[in-house]
Amino acid sequence: MRTPPRILIADDNATNLEVLRVRLTAHGYEIITAVDGQEALTRARQDDPDLILLDVMMPKLDGISVLKELKADSTSRFVPIVLVTARADTRDVIAGLEAGGDDYLTKPVDHAALVARVRSLLRIKDLHDTVTAQTAQLTEQAAQLASWNKLLEQRVAEQVNEVERTRRLQRFLSPQVAKVIASSGDVDEQLASHRREITVVFCDLRGFTAFTENAEPEEVMAALREYHESVGALIFQYEGTLERFLGDGIMIIFNDPIPCADHTARAVRLSLDMQAAVEKVLKNWHRKGHALGFGIGIAADYATLGQIGFEQRRDYTAIGSVTNLASRLCDEAKAGQIVISRRALSAIESSVEARLIGELQLKGFGRPVPAYEIVRWHDTSDAA
Repeated sequence: MRTPPRILIADDNATNLEVLRVRLTAHGYEIITAVDGQEALTRARQDDPDLILLDVMMPKLDGISVLKELKADSTSRFVPIVLVTARADTRDVIAGLEAGGDDYLTKPVDHAALVARVRSLLRIKDLHDTVTAQTAQLTEQAAQLASWNKLLEQRVAEQVNEVERTRRLQRFLSPQVAKVIASSGDVDEQLASHRREITVVFCDLRGFTAFTENAEPEEVMAALREYHESVGALIFQYEGTLERFLGDGIMIIFNDPIPCADHTARAVRLSLDMQAAVEKVLKNWHRKGHALGFGIGIAADYATLGQIGFEQRRDYTAIGSVTNLASRLCDEAKAGQIVISRRALSAIESSVEARLIGELQLKGFGRPVPAYEIVRWHDTSDAA
């Protein structure tokens, strides 16, 4: 409610009107006046009073009619209205109270009664205005909260979708690469069939078949777990795509689905680090009497890449002779040896020490294939 409160006095008797105006002005109220019912109705709607003193008997429109119209209007329904009437007109008082009047005064108006009623009704009006304002604020806050909840639900749904996309990708990609792809858009589009030059690393354990024939199944599983753990973190560190586990065999792709210009260099650096890591594991196995070794084959060429499988089970793979070549070179690798194709070696020749193994007659290849052994990496400052 405004300060000072605004009071509308409606009375066709100029003397009564002036008496009421002077008395209430003396108490600090803002006063507006009307001399007939029609003007009272107009001023009430235009000037938004906090309280109305309404004479019952007025020309043009009587006070009861004005009261009924104001109480029927949602904008003025809760404005306190005090009926002012002659002492004998009890029927008007009853009619006015039944029509929604809040109180009444009889003429001549007692000053103390006037001020007391005005203060009481203004306190009620102030309380009503406060409740109304708080209700409006709560409604606005509820709407805002609903909007925030909707936004939160949307963001949670987006995050759930991204987590699901990331979970799908992390089966064969490093966590950082999976996150990049998952947050960049449609995973299926990212993994759609396409052709690209890649470097493939294929590695497995020498003597593993004999080991499985002589060892207990629990021991075989423990050995595989230790082996996979020793190379898994390195694959993700170099951002390789883990295409598959085949028992002791592991196939890794570089340059897809995230392109990298140094994909062959990453493949070779990873292979050297895996060789060192697995060597530590092999020493422990050797002490237990298991004659196991570790061989790696590397090839680079174009391949077709994309998803294969069905709705409930999908994998991401590369199809082309480059994968077969990496696998065959791995088969030829002795324990502790990294065998690389001529095309792959040409991409990093200045950074490695390599020696020619010779031309190998590989299964599935009509002509002999030149193969080389990676001995060491020259440029130790090159990062993965």
